[in-house]
Amino acid sequence: MNTAGENKTTLGHDVTVTVLGSTGSVGMQTMDVAALHDLRVEAIAGGRNITRLEEQIRKFRPDFCAVEDEDAAKLLKIAVADTDTKILPGREGVIAAAAGKKSSVVLNSIIGTAGLEPTLTAIRAGKNVALANKETLVTAGEFVMREAREHGVSVLPVDSEHCAIFQCLNGEPKERVKKLLLTCSGGAFYGRKRAELSGVTRAEALAHPTWKMGPKITVDCASLMNKGLELIEAVRLFDVRPDQVQVLIHRESIVHSMVQYIDNAVMAQLSVPDMRLCIQYALTYPDRMPSCLEELDFLKAGRLTFAAPDEETFTLLPLAREAVTAGGTKTATLNGANEAAVALFLDDQITFTDIFDVVGEVVHGTESIPDPTLAEIEEADSAARIAVRDKVRSL
Repeated sequence: MNTAGENKTTLGHDVTVTVLGSTGSVGMQTMDVAALHDLRVEAIAGGRNITRLEEQIRKFRPDFCAVEDEDAAKLLKIAVADTDTKILPGREGVIAAAAGKKSSVVLNSIIGTAGLEPTLTAIRAGKNVALANKETLVTAGEFVMREAREHGVSVLPVDSEHCAIFQCLNGEPKERVKKLLLTCSGGAFYGRKRAELSGVTRAEALAHPTWKMGPKITVDCASLMNKGLELIEAVRLFDVRPDQVQVLIHRESIVHSMVQYIDNAVMAQLSVPDMRLCIQYALTYPDRMPSCLEELDFLKAGRLTFAAPDEETFTLLPLAREAVTAGGTKTATLNGANEAAVALFLDDQITFTDIFDVVGEVVHGTESIPDPTLAEIEEADSAARIAVRDKVRSL
């Protein structure tokens, strides 16, 4: 029931890491962990935020910094000309960073399906992957996990829920697992019905009650699509059936997920809500290192509550279960359609409830290709995005 392959990391201070998406929310928290434990950073990668990349270069002195935006790469190269860090421009630079020679683990927090190719590159280079890019496993999970097994490396979850499950499993064989209990904060609109969501604004959707994350994932939390994507991720990461994953609303975000075994014993992982714990565990696994997090004080935590999700209102969650049950390219279609719809919502081109409707129509209106190649997965993703834009034009 463990993740694929044998882990290659040793003690925390011996770990050398590459951080893809280093300027985003998870990436910056990863750099915090690297600084706390004096981890060697071989390479970082970002998009256009060259101010933050320059700060990271001067603090961590990586060998390489990949900048996907080529114009930004030129500016950064001038800004850090007095350092020894080599600037790698464009998409090719990000791929080169993922295959670096020194790193034992590559943390991938690139947003969306853009993270798939770097994940595969790192795996094929013999690197363990600390995965904060759920779309990799949603769109091509079976393909990715097969590659990890063939190359003898591990895919280590960084999502708080999957990190919790990974810890609760603790190497137990999957035959002993009855179900995975995936907790969910409920997002910004917990308790609201469909009619109450029709006029919600971008700002309201981005007001997550617990976690500080990027815009796309925060909107996914508000629609519960994030939990649908995590359900698919759990199926593929831990090799369980979709009906073995149960989603529970847990507003306090203290129980990060649980595993119920065949004897009905339940193991849970609890902590204050802070992604740095999950990041640190993935980077230094199988070790446990001291943390900068505050202790969980049970006397102050108050009640821990659980409820069933409202799948009649938040229809993307059951849609995700339907997609992973169907298999093939259906999950790539789901993910591509959702990414396109969320981008349109964030650009104020569609309403929040349009996300539910448009994604559902595209997924239900698209045939799935069984046992797809990587090219077929990428084509399904692309076709879904086009279908969403076509439907929105007709609204």
